[in-house]
Amino acid sequence: MAVLPGYRNQKVEAQSATVALLIPAHNESAGISETLASIQKAATPNTRIVVIADNCTDNTAEIAHQHGAEVIERSHETLRGKGYALDFGIQYLINNPPEVMIVFDADCIVYPDTINALVQAVVNGKRAVQALYLIQAKPNSPVKTKLAEFAYVVKSWTRPLGFHRLGMPMQLMGSGMAFPWQHVKGANLAKGYIVEDMKLGIDLAEKHLAPKFCPEAYVTSEFPMNDEGAASQRKRWEHGHIGMIVQEGLPLLFKGIRTANIEMVAMALDLCVPPVALLFLLSGLFAMVSAGLMLATNAYFPWAYGVIQFLLLSTFVMISWFKHGSKILPFFELLTYAPVYAISKIQLYAKFFVNRQIEWVKSKRD
Repeated sequence: MAVLPGYRNQKVEAQSATVALLIPAHNESAGISETLASIQKAATPNTRIVVIADNCTDNTAEIAHQHGAEVIERSHETLRGKGYALDFGIQYLINNPPEVMIVFDADCIVYPDTINALVQAVVNGKRAVQALYLIQAKPNSPVKTKLAEFAYVVKSWTRPLGFHRLGMPMQLMGSGMAFPWQHVKGANLAKGYIVEDMKLGIDLAEKHLAPKFCPEAYVTSEFPMNDEGAASQRKRWEHGHIGMIVQEGLPLLFKGIRTANIEMVAMALDLCVPPVALLFLLSGLFAMVSAGLMLATNAYFPWAYGVIQFLLLSTFVMISWFKHGSKILPFFELLTYAPVYAISKIQLYAKFFVNRQIEWVKSKRD
């Protein structure tokens, strides 16, 4: 659905609803100025910008003040992470609540019309929405970072756009999330989840308020060039995602089937799709076992289904590359390095069982 012709973004109009932007920030002095500058250019007249300086040891709070943001400071020796910071920000807003609350990361760039588009979608749909949020490789990045960017495009653009065209929901992605105040004021965020955005989306889906995609809104950030930072980021995302599949995805799927809630089923199925590299590894392994059984039994069915599913997955990835990834990396690099990239992540996935990351750790920046 995502690659079929005929789709056009909705027209974005100026919005008058009151808006509060929450920006959790932990030692973001190096980049928060650029983020705030982009937000101020996109802000509506009724927008408040609230920076939560969370356990900062640098001058993040001072820089945010200088850019005209409201700044609240939080400090706690053990309860650390984005979820705690967002909960602190929501409690701050309770005395003067907005109609719409939006969350941006402190290292992202917000493009013109993004805030108007998010507010418009929330007001019209009366539910949470997620902007098109892309994490991009810096110029001259290695091929593995370009592959990571393409994998993120599949997750955050191709799949959500297909679901959107079918009228189905999507996962929350962390930055560019917008909510009706009534839906988020009681959100249970102070739990230390390392993928608090996924958990929040699941909680909303269980209330029949699953988030929708807002492709008219556009937010970007960059992958760290620092190897340690990139590895830490991937470990947090992928271990958190796999953990959510086990803990939340399958129960949500069964609940959706039991209650005949098609949006909940769609949300659960999307959540249960593993990270792209892991999906290819599992699919490839299944295909090799199937091919071996075909040779051993001299029978094509049912064993041929394993090979067919791998070929279909590869075909759909190629279509996605043609639509959304051809500007990221050449086809030759995708074909040559993707298998190596997937195999290189086996150790990361194995650590989920022996050294799983369960605590939030800030990625080391460049």
